[in-house]
Amino acid sequence: MKRILIILIASSSLFAQGSMFKQFSNSFADIAENVNESVVTITTTNTVTMDEDVQNFYRYWGRSLPEEFESKSLGSGVIVDEDNAYIVTNHHVIFDERNDKPVDQIMVELMDKRVFEATVVGLDQGTDLAVLQIEAENIKAVPIGDSELVRVGEWVLAIGSPFSANLSHTVTAGIISAMGRNNVMRGSDTYQNFIQTDAAINPGNSGGALLNMNGELIGINAAIASGSGRSNAGIGFAIPSSIVKKVMNDLISKGYVVRSFLGIYMQDINEDLYETMDLESRKGTIVSDIVEGSPAEKSGLESGDVIIAFEGKEITNGSALKNLVSSASPGQKITLTISREGEVQDIDVVLEERAGTEMVSSSSNDFDEFGLSVLDLTDDLIEQYDIQRPMNSDIQGVVVVNIEEGGIAEESGMLEGDLITRIGRQKISNLKMFKEEISEYEEDKKILFLVKRGNASRFLTLRR
Repeated sequence: MKRILIILIASSSLFAQGSMFKQFSNSFADIAENVNESVVTITTTNTVTMDEDVQNFYRYWGRSLPEEFESKSLGSGVIVDEDNAYIVTNHHVIFDERNDKPVDQIMVELMDKRVFEATVVGLDQGTDLAVLQIEAENIKAVPIGDSELVRVGEWVLAIGSPFSANLSHTVTAGIISAMGRNNVMRGSDTYQNFIQTDAAINPGNSGGALLNMNGELIGINAAIASGSGRSNAGIGFAIPSSIVKKVMNDLISKGYVVRSFLGIYMQDINEDLYETMDLESRKGTIVSDIVEGSPAEKSGLESGDVIIAFEGKEITNGSALKNLVSSASPGQKITLTISREGEVQDIDVVLEERAGTEMVSSSSNDFDEFGLSVLDLTDDLIEQYDIQRPMNSDIQGVVVVNIEEGGIAEESGMLEGDLITRIGRQKISNLKMFKEEISEYEEDKKILFLVKRGNASRFLTLRR
């Protein structure tokens, strides 16, 4: 009798366990069926102009290259509004960074194989998000969940088009590995608060959906960490839905993202600062400087203050504070908890709308090495400095907007209003390329600049 009882208990336990696994498996399948049609495959086409120096090199060896060729790339997107056919994807999926503009053509393929050309509603490089629109009916939007409720360890699904359009609507599963990851994307003017997951995310998944077990969108897949950079290594990153919703709504309603700014320069606490400033904790961010006339200055914040909380929410580092400030509404009165000379106190700050590049940041967007400052081209700068447009092509380069008296740039003959179009043999189309190319040169090396002034161009040499 005892043996029979043990067998019955064991059998019922195995039956219950099997039933639980089946129920769990069915949950995954149900989510995939419900959400798959809300995920789209994005194919972009862009015209690439071959560098003249490269063409000359091949001609020298008796070969020829076309002046232009078409480049195609793949990504994913998520339908977030079925009435207006809005689609959210990554900024990097549909943007040509070399030429600093959206790609030439964006095609969206639905799960039912219908294909539409998309138009760009809005772009936000800071969060790596973009909103597209197609003219389509009978489509389904994904419900958007609350990423603030996500917990480390819970199960998630990722849907996208890894590697090829032939692999569209691939579903992978994993868990939430961590929250609040930053320093994933390059650039000081970015807003990073990523969800980390071990669900398989590969090239082509960018812009796809990260879903909770309720089938709700909790993130837009954006990046991977991989030794090769080409395949999944169990570390993927998604932009939280809390950020997606704000950016999406602002881009649709205003065409740009409304952000608040505090007006400080800050740095995270390292071991040296922790010891020399005799701090009680390594959490928080240190105010290194205050922007004149900013909300921070008006509130009484001082250089050396350590900001440890924002509206009662603990600040672990500068990136966390930056995200919270930018997400708050301009005009909102917020409370910062700071540590000043060992004493904790609260300071009220009325945030203001960010008008330009002033923001909670550790650096500015201009570049002042060699005693000069340069900026990306804008219509205002073109008009201000009367920059001449070349025949049958766009203006490319960076504009010199300031020259330091007695600096290296002035001694070389460079003038304010000059358009720098080439460094060495590399054509320059934007500030990012300018910085990257300069960084390739070691100290005390001469650098060749090609500068356009009026209708003429000239070479200038500056020593780093």
